[in-house]
Amino acid sequence: MGVNLKDLVPKKEVELTSLSGKKIAIDAFNACYQFLSIIRDKMTGELLRDSKGRITSHLSGLFYRTSNLIEVGIKPAYVFDGEPPEFKKKVIEERERAKEEARKKWEEALERGEKAITYAQATSILTEEMVEECKKLLEYMGVPYVQAKSEGEAQCAYMCKKGVVWASASQDYDSILFGSPRLVRNLSITGKRKLPRKEIYIEIKPEIVELDEVLRSLGINREQLIMIGLLIGTDYNEGIKGIGPKTALKIVKEKELGEIMKGFEWGVEIEEIYNFFLNPKVTDDFKLEWKFPDREKIIKFMVDEHDFSLERVEKVVEKLEQAFSSGKQTSLAGWFK
Repeated sequence: MGVNLKDLVPKKEVELTSLSGKKIAIDAFNACYQFLSIIRDKMTGELLRDSKGRITSHLSGLFYRTSNLIEVGIKPAYVFDGEPPEFKKKVIEERERAKEEARKKWEEALERGEKAITYAQATSILTEEMVEECKKLLEYMGVPYVQAKSEGEAQCAYMCKKGVVWASASQDYDSILFGSPRLVRNLSITGKRKLPRKEIYIEIKPEIVELDEVLRSLGINREQLIMIGLLIGTDYNEGIKGIGPKTALKIVKEKELGEIMKGFEWGVEIEEIYNFFLNPKVTDDFKLEWKFPDREKIIKFMVDEHDFSLERVEKVVEKLEQAFSSGKQTSLAGWFK
């Protein structure tokens, strides 16, 4: 979900190839949910499954999309969510109820013989088993991943602030509330995409959001940006009814932050959430190291265990090997730094 700042923040559209050579920390849960939403039967909404009935849409997206990024010279590092903050549990419960409601509508649409993908997309669940499968696949591909203490986006932002990576990557804008100097959107969905309920396809390109530019263009500081997020709603609070981004911007410019916190019925401990954006739980217990892909393990995992096409998987592995060996880098050693 995330905070909706799309109509407020300046962003720059770029070509995927312009990110060549950049180390980018990707919000793994955000990316995997995109794969689970998009990689479905276009009519029934059913997910991809192997011969044992296990879901494989997340593996398909992770494998092919990550290989595309590496092929153009990007160095991806995935960051997985840890324990959510206590105040997020209510939101998680509400999302589970919404998914159950969507599942009922999906089943009803299928019974009527109607196109059901819209309802199906709202039912996506990323299980612990699926997360472990993703980590295993990344390990075989030679792509590093980081286990966050809490929110993945907060960890991505921390890594970007430290200069360990060039940018955070997510569809949500939360990374800039967490202080990421740079956010890349659309990284996992770049390419031609069909508009919902229309036979129209559009070209989606990566978007760069610079925190300094956001603050400068809006004439605010990061603390005020966080308050804008809280007013319009985040993953941790619903926001104030009737307040959109432009109204929120006007409020933070006219009032002190303490006055805003006390001036509305939030329904949550808003100061606790505000402080979490400023000082989230993060970890330094990670090392980003890109390794040569393990062809044998990839084929065994993707083809033998999950029934992916041997021919397609081998082609991707060959591209991975070429990218790591030379590709957009001057030498193999350059990839391992």
